[in-house]
Amino acid sequence: MANAVVHLRVAEANARDVGRGIARIDPDVMTKLGINDTGEVISLKGKRETVVKIMPTFPDMRGRGIVQIDGIIRENAQVGLDEQVTLARIPVAQARKVTLSPLTSLDNMAIDRAYFSRQLANMPVMRGDRVQLTFLGTKKQDFNVVDTQSAGAVLIVPQTTISITGEGKATDVRMTYEDIGGLGTQIKRIREMIELPLRFPRIFARLGVAPPKGVLLHGPPGCGKTLIARVIANETDATFLHLSGPEIMHKFYGESEAHLRNIFEKAKKNAPSVLFFDELDAIGPKREELGGEKQVELRVVSQLLALMDGLEERGQVIIIGATNLPDILDPALRRPGRFDREIVIPIPDKNGRREILTIHTRGVPLADDVDLDRLAFLTHGFVGADLAALAREAAMYAIRRFLPKIDFERGILPEQDMLALEVTMDDFLQARREVEPSAIREVFTEIPEIGFADIGGLNNIKRILTETVKDPLYHPEVYARANTKPPKGILLSGEPGTGKTLIAKSIARESEVNFIAISGPELMSRYVGESERGIREVFKKARMAAPCILFFDEIETLIPKRGLSSGDQVTERVTTQFLTEMDGIEELRGVLVLASTNRPDLIDAAMLRPGRFDLQIELPKPDAEEREAIFKVHTRGKPIAKSVNIHRMAQQAEGLVGADIASLCQRASLLAIQEFLESKEEDLDRLLIEERHFSVAWSGATDDM
Repeated sequence: MANAVVHLRVAEANARDVGRGIARIDPDVMTKLGINDTGEVISLKGKRETVVKIMPTFPDMRGRGIVQIDGIIRENAQVGLDEQVTLARIPVAQARKVTLSPLTSLDNMAIDRAYFSRQLANMPVMRGDRVQLTFLGTKKQDFNVVDTQSAGAVLIVPQTTISITGEGKATDVRMTYEDIGGLGTQIKRIREMIELPLRFPRIFARLGVAPPKGVLLHGPPGCGKTLIARVIANETDATFLHLSGPEIMHKFYGESEAHLRNIFEKAKKNAPSVLFFDELDAIGPKREELGGEKQVELRVVSQLLALMDGLEERGQVIIIGATNLPDILDPALRRPGRFDREIVIPIPDKNGRREILTIHTRGVPLADDVDLDRLAFLTHGFVGADLAALAREAAMYAIRRFLPKIDFERGILPEQDMLALEVTMDDFLQARREVEPSAIREVFTEIPEIGFADIGGLNNIKRILTETVKDPLYHPEVYARANTKPPKGILLSGEPGTGKTLIAKSIARESEVNFIAISGPELMSRYVGESERGIREVFKKARMAAPCILFFDEIETLIPKRGLSSGDQVTERVTTQFLTEMDGIEELRGVLVLASTNRPDLIDAAMLRPGRFDLQIELPKPDAEEREAIFKVHTRGKPIAKSVNIHRMAQQAEGLVGADIASLCQRASLLAIQEFLESKEEDLDRLLIEERHFSVAWSGATDDM
């Protein structure tokens, strides 16, 4: 058993294992190698030999004959994904001294060797290996193991002396597939497009078909398009050429086309190669929309089309294009032979956000109360860049707590406090209020801190909204088991002041989803097509940020009955567009349309049928019990005198709605404040809102009525 050797196929590592020198294998394979304890160091050999710590794979990955290793280990072993490696036991000694040389710039950071020892503790290395350290939570630094004072494998322990030599180069840290979260399916398709033709061209020759030549990545900003290109550049052995769209443009006649030809010529000479065009829409817009003054852009588009699939073969060159505006690209670019595949990089779902948060908190000292699953649920509509910003802002909140302990005059950092510095769940929740989701930033609405507890009465309405809005989000498996879809539209009607807008805000807060509030008149435009375009854009944003509540206040102004006004064609087109978005060819998934009106009789009848507004809820005037609850809400936290009888006021306030009661309490408060200021009293404890203030406020309210 001591000399046992096994051959396994390389697979991606788990996100939490990156940078720890861990290889995960099947427990049965561990038995074949004679490994009894997890964490034992063994040899892993591809084109080069390196060392790893062995851990068992998770149950869902067993029985596949794979070894899960991260990009750092793959580079050390000089192997790629799906290639074979050899595993064998090997003698390992504890390292007395290890010399590291930085591969990336240290940014003039003070080198804390004690911190290095803690970061690299129990890390197996050999001469020539690359290791990666994480500073300040997300700042990464790469080092090369220059010397270990002994041949073969060594294990870095806390007692190991770490020596740093050299200053490093100002280059980017190498990115690997493990640095991309939530895009497993997309990464698999991209690897098929790029790695297979470059590594195994014979397969395509044997089948008698040409390999794919181009892939177009499109999705909202911040979702990871450029990151994928950077990872491909690091993971593939092919020459990688990066070009941003605006770089091609020159002011002199013919230079832009010549520059483009030179780029393709360089790619052909260095084949196999990958040519990445970032912001492709800058050089490939629709030609029919380019006016006569844009001759340069016309020629560049034509030159690009010819180079991608013209008379001359471009050889073993794969082109990747990235854009967040695919609709403005020239159609000729999007046909097979040029960009063979289009891959949508979507906004990540809950599981994807969990993976991304794991990546961006790798190396961050998290407190025990941090719940990444909870954070993933709270960040609907967040793309990868938003989640990176969330982790950064949370770290900033932790640093703000630490600032008072720093002696700025002497420049001293308290070491013990530094070790205790952690990012807490409260830091993340505070940061969540600062970071808005990119997908709906233009229409994002800040939801007031209003919950069901802040609304008096309406208990039946609250129950219905909980069942139709909140339950499908928190218990999707129940709806899936029953093969039932939740309602897609709810119409709230009732007299002015009954709380329609307030209940919409509260359900958004209670369900913890994105909330987009739209007022009908703001979508109306005098220009033909602009109003309909506004409707389409709002629904598009809502789909991107799903699950999302789309709230239309005063909806009767947006979708009135058709045919009543013969000359108003704009309103009819807007109504038709709204009907199509609610229940047309494209299904509305993950978006609840919530609308309010006090004139349901003016709304187009087609909007009120099932499938659009499935539920129509009328908010009644409050009864005596509900009025008392509303009084308690609006007097909460106020210095109310003991003589004030809220129950009696609620009985007397028959016919008043919630807004009237809120106004009554506000007037009474202002009267008490005015009286207190006129009395020149300085003791704030003597400020009381008494029954006489409510009586005066009540008299003013009835006079207004």
